[in-house]
Amino acid sequence: MAENKTQRNDGDVVAYLESVGNKRRREDSFVVKRIMEEVTGEPAEMWGTSIVGFGSYHYRYESGREGDFMITGFAPRKQSLTLYIMGGHERYEALFAKLGKHRTGSSCLYINKLDDVDLDVLRELISESVAYMRGANHIAGEGS
Repeated sequence: MAENKTQRNDGDVVAYLESVGNKRRREDSFVVKRIMEEVTGEPAEMWGTSIVGFGSYHYRYESGREGDFMITGFAPRKQSLTLYIMGGHERYEALFAKLGKHRTGSSCLYINKLDDVDLDVLRELISESVAYMRGANHIAGEGS
């Protein structure tokens, strides 16, 4: 059975974030790192080569495939800061409406710069997602 390509590893989170070429994206990444550490109570860890994750959960699909994945995290991508907000976006519609300028897709929240969003709403969104993930039963259909 195929393993999840995005695995937790012992990469240096600070060195990775300091290597981000876009100054604003780099600075915003350190702010998001601090918020996620505060919300989760977990240290930042590298997942794969470009994702900073916090905490982990174990999932199992009906097919028997299982593994571990981060509870929340982010990646400073070239086009935007990508935050991983788990649990399905429909449960967070009211918060997204108050967040400010952003885009969503799958489990991703895309923000061009933190100045575009309300940081208190962002913190609440991350907090609700983390609470959901910590309380969820992680047996799902293969596409979940």
